[in-house]
Amino acid sequence: MDFSYSDEQRMLADLVTRVVADHYAFDAREGYIASAEGHSPAVWGQFAELGLLAVPFSESAGGFDGGGAELMVVAEGLGRGLVVEPYLGRIVLAGCFLDAALADDKKAEVLEPLIAGEARFALAVHEPAGRYDPHWIETTATQDANGWRLSGRKAAVLAGDSADHLIVIARTGGDNPSAEGLSAFWVDADTAGVRRAGYTTIDGQRAAEVWLDDVAVGADALIGTEGQAGGALEYALDRGVVALCAEAAGAMEVACDLTLDYLKERKQFGVPIGSFQALQHRMVDMRMNLEKVRSLTLWAACSLEGDATERRQRLAQAKVMVGTAGRKVAEEAIQLFGGMGMMDESSVAHYAKRIVMIDHYLGDANFYKDQLLAMLAGESVSAAEANRAA
Repeated sequence: MDFSYSDEQRMLADLVTRVVADHYAFDAREGYIASAEGHSPAVWGQFAELGLLAVPFSESAGGFDGGGAELMVVAEGLGRGLVVEPYLGRIVLAGCFLDAALADDKKAEVLEPLIAGEARFALAVHEPAGRYDPHWIETTATQDANGWRLSGRKAAVLAGDSADHLIVIARTGGDNPSAEGLSAFWVDADTAGVRRAGYTTIDGQRAAEVWLDDVAVGADALIGTEGQAGGALEYALDRGVVALCAEAAGAMEVACDLTLDYLKERKQFGVPIGSFQALQHRMVDMRMNLEKVRSLTLWAACSLEGDATERRQRLAQAKVMVGTAGRKVAEEAIQLFGGMGMMDESSVAHYAKRIVMIDHYLGDANFYKDQLLAMLAGESVSAAEANRAA
């Protein structure tokens, strides 16, 4: 089987590489993180102008109908540059959810402003009590004469601090932890009863805690069909996992390159420490771990449109590998750099932070190991997570 990129995919990779190289020097990135937005609106606008925001969306939404491989190409390039633009939260999670949930004749109207870099959406799904389980939803939506009333709390909403509109997953039926009975609602961020606490994560991303205190929304706030948001949620989260794993591969590649350059330059006993056989073996182990992550990520990316059981298994395997092999690369890079690797002035420290934090977004290695065990045992993933939490 040929896993090499097509000409179009190579052109896309080159485009992402050039844009990141032009705008994401280390000092520039630090400035973006310190800004009020937490990223660069100018760079985000260029992403939109070059069509990068349109890659994962269907043609009916105004996108390029890119598949898992195209998403991987973009995300891997963003990972190499440690890009803090809200591509994952705003495009992959919120945007792909809407692409799956909306009717074809409604998609362009809603998503074209997002593709143009103008609209700012965030998907509010995970909750403190549910840990990583996206189906453990205690937020409730109750119908009344004027529409719906939402109450609950959402945790670690990526890009939620700057979003103008929240896509809130709430339970209108069924019991936890079940995908049945989940519904999605538009909630303007400035609606009465909505409270947000935004913050910067240790890897430079932006997120928010969101509280919904008896928030009133109209009947038209319901997205799609009541109680049927589970399918669109799975669609978005699957693509989110692929994007995260690809970002990890990109960040791991640069961490390996930085470490190798350091071993060639740093001298001890009059010779580069890279000439020591023990350190050469550790460098080879880092590269092997990188290739494990890249291979499993490509395997998972190519499974997005395939059989559901195979897709879930491959996504879980890729995320487990990111959590184990990725952490190994991060730790080795820090150790081989020595004290310099712990300093904020050293870029390798930021790559290590990003790699380790990617393990925790959308479920860590332990969570996905439990998923794999549940699938092998033939039980539901949510039931296995509930048993472990208990």
